[in-house]
Amino acid sequence: MSARLGELLVREKRISLEQLRQAQAQQRDGNTSLGQALAKMGYVSDQEITFFLSQQYRVPAIDLAKEPPDPEVIKLVTREVCLRHKVLAVSRSGSSLKVAMADPSNLNAIDDIKFLTGLSVTPLVASEAAILASIEQAYAAPEISYADIFDGIDEGDVEFEGEADTSNVIDLQKASEDAPVVRLCNAILLNAIKKRASDIHIEPYEKSLRVRYRVDGVLHEEMAPPLRLKAAISSRLKIMSSLDIAERRLPQDGRIKLKLGKGKEMDYRVSTLPTMWGEKVVMRLLDKENLQLDMVKLGFDQKALSDFRHAIHQPYGMVLVTGPTGSGKTTTLYSALSELNTPGTNISTAEDPVEYNLEGINQCQMHEDIGLNFAAALRSFLRQDPDIIMVGEIRDFETGEIGVKAALTGHLVLSTLHTNDAPSTVTRLLNMGIEPFLVTASVNLVVAQRLARRICAECKAPIDVERSVLEDVGFYPEQIEHAQIFKGSGCAACGDTGYRGRVALYEVMPFTDRLKELVLEGCSTAELKAGMLADGIDSLRRAGIKKCLEGMTTIDEVLRVTAADQVAR
Repeated sequence: MSARLGELLVREKRISLEQLRQAQAQQRDGNTSLGQALAKMGYVSDQEITFFLSQQYRVPAIDLAKEPPDPEVIKLVTREVCLRHKVLAVSRSGSSLKVAMADPSNLNAIDDIKFLTGLSVTPLVASEAAILASIEQAYAAPEISYADIFDGIDEGDVEFEGEADTSNVIDLQKASEDAPVVRLCNAILLNAIKKRASDIHIEPYEKSLRVRYRVDGVLHEEMAPPLRLKAAISSRLKIMSSLDIAERRLPQDGRIKLKLGKGKEMDYRVSTLPTMWGEKVVMRLLDKENLQLDMVKLGFDQKALSDFRHAIHQPYGMVLVTGPTGSGKTTTLYSALSELNTPGTNISTAEDPVEYNLEGINQCQMHEDIGLNFAAALRSFLRQDPDIIMVGEIRDFETGEIGVKAALTGHLVLSTLHTNDAPSTVTRLLNMGIEPFLVTASVNLVVAQRLARRICAECKAPIDVERSVLEDVGFYPEQIEHAQIFKGSGCAACGDTGYRGRVALYEVMPFTDRLKELVLEGCSTAELKAGMLADGIDSLRRAGIKKCLEGMTTIDEVLRVTAADQVAR
């Protein structure tokens, strides 16, 4: 882009060839863009650069100083993506997202944003300097006080189990046991519980250290501790999770168990990763007390729940749950196992990792480094007189083949895959090398799921939505006539987000005779989806629309987590 911009400015006689060469030298030395270099040297203004880019790409320009972005729309794209591509989401109309871009020809950026948001992208031109300034302002870390973090919990009540032998790194251990570091680590762990976070990210960069919480599926910046504490914080957390604080070159995995008094415990699954500027630490919060195992409360519609229950109560066959990481697949499988867990049933699971301990179920932790993978565990299970087998994920042909054979020889097999929807799961199995007749004979049902944020009950209010927007989302005409759409306005209870908690959207696809015939005929994923809808099975988008009509979630959330149906409705 820089070469074309430079040529255009020279051709229009806004700068000389010599000025262009000087700016290009400044660009190389300062590791910056040509536009920034030209503006910094005073040869052209940001406004002129925006004007020329708009002319060059025939894309409308936007002045971010006069037209600030919508704060709700900004959240659709993460800060990392904005900085990587020099972009900023500014406004939204229906399924179209307007994005300010320093380089509107950057198709990678447009594709990334489409994938993240599920929306079509309308590029607008803005100068790189204006975009970067707006990003800093829009994603500025909030000022948060930690003064009340220990309300109701004395520091003496917070204990951890497991100590690593770290006598070979005395200095680092002393730093990690310094009182401020101990208090800060406790505060990070405890505040995550108070804010209902599912994950904690502690990330070191060249000049900063930041802590982020994932709340209801979305990351929020929580605080920025002093950079000098990065090694002490990671070492403290590694000591708490019985990891080797002397090993800073390789990833490590561990666990922290906090006792919070009154018999309450919280588990944190800890993962450390060496990065350019230190060790990144990610912790997944595992609260068994809040594990929802009642399928009625998970979010299933009545028909979908009936189909799912019918499939898991079959004596043999496969039930597959699909969706991206963090979409609640494990919870759905655990709820099924909980219902099936009786004294007369032998249940074995192969998990990586085991997230929750379930009484009465034989759970096996995978260890790839010693050869204990899903395929090896599955083979072993078949010699353990099983009734029901759960495999954490079908990743390859070997695991899939053994799972299919188990399903065909009198066992119920539950597992997960990473696919976008239920029909895509069939294509994925076929691509692994499993024969179509084996797929149709073994698979009972496929569930695809997503988690949408639930509207905060404290600030929930009806809103007016244009008919054209509802049509774009996929509402049926008869639904539009009586539709009442809600949104959260933001309050103290939900941290001014308008959302509190999440609800699952399910696409439950039983293997009907029609779908089996389509698979045997070698039909495409789109044809399978058409067959699924023809059988009256709700897609993820249709499930989301139902949740909107029930006042559980918003149109924005449905658009964020589901794709439009690509076949005629």
